Amino acid sequence: MTVQLPSEIVVERFLPTVRSMLAAELEARGFAQRAIADRLGVSQAAVSQYLSDERRDEERFVDDPRLQATVERIAEGFENETMDDYEALAELLELVRAFEDRGPICAIHEEEMPALEGMGCDLCVRGRDQAMQAERDVLANVRRAVRQFSNAPAVADHVPNVGTNVAMALPSPGNETEVAAVPGRIHAMRGGLNVPANPEFGASHHVATTLLAATAADETVRGAVNLATSDALLAAVPDSLTVANFDPEYEGRRQRLDDLFETGVPQVLYHEGAFGIEPITYVLGTSAVDAVERAIAILDRIG
Repeated sequence: MTVQLPSEIVVERFLPTVRSMLAAELEARGFAQRAIADRLGVSQAAVSQYLSDERRDEERFVDDPRLQATVERIAEGFENETMDDYEALAELLELVRAFEDRGPICAIHEEEMPALEGMGCDLCVRGRDQAMQAERDVLANVRRAVRQFSNAPAVADHVPNVGTNVAMALPSPGNETEVAAVPGRIHAMRGGLNVPANPEFGASHHVATTLLAATAADETVRGAVNLATSDALLAAVPDSLTVANFDPEYEGRRQRLDDLFETGVPQVLYHEGAFGIEPITYVLGTSAVDAVERAIAILDRIG
């Protein structure tokens, strides 16, 4: 387990990169190394190192236009004597806050701490709150569901050609960014399943659209998985589950689903495809795990 504070990234990666960029910008404006050192609060030897080609700055910071603009603005302020050290510090602190809000500091933090993966590293911005815990719980549920789905022997033969996905929504979701799923979808490969990445929020469109409509009609329905529609699959659905058919066309799909769910949300929802649209069946549940367990139970009934 790796525990790293975002402040460590600021000190170890952001600050050296900013100093290096400022040193280069000030030198280009005619500042001597001693003057640059005084402005940056470092030694002249450090400035020499910043200006050398031996340093390896963090590219995600260097390439960000916000940092480029900030460095240029500070250097110009120093050159024209219209900005003092306090104002320069305020500029950099504002940029740090922006970079911690789903920016490059957030991305690096997520790499260093895989437990943050898929959450956009909001811990820096929002702190430890109920919304953050809800996201963690949903991502953990989807990860567990994906493992169960991948380990079930009957699943691979029923994965659509376009791939499948396992999804779960946050309580009262507003849009697709509040539904967690697997980026790139899950595909059948060599008799098994290929899961390309860990689940993230905003990684699904079609499954998320179906799930958002279902959750809007019944807040207890928050999980979904999709399979390839077939006669065998539909025949294996037990009588204890409710089943509904819907129009496969993408245009206006959300409204049609909203209308369909006015009388109740089925546990199995399917369409038979259309030109360019593969037949798909959605199995819904109270969570991703519940939906996957329900789907596996249906598949186990196929002889």
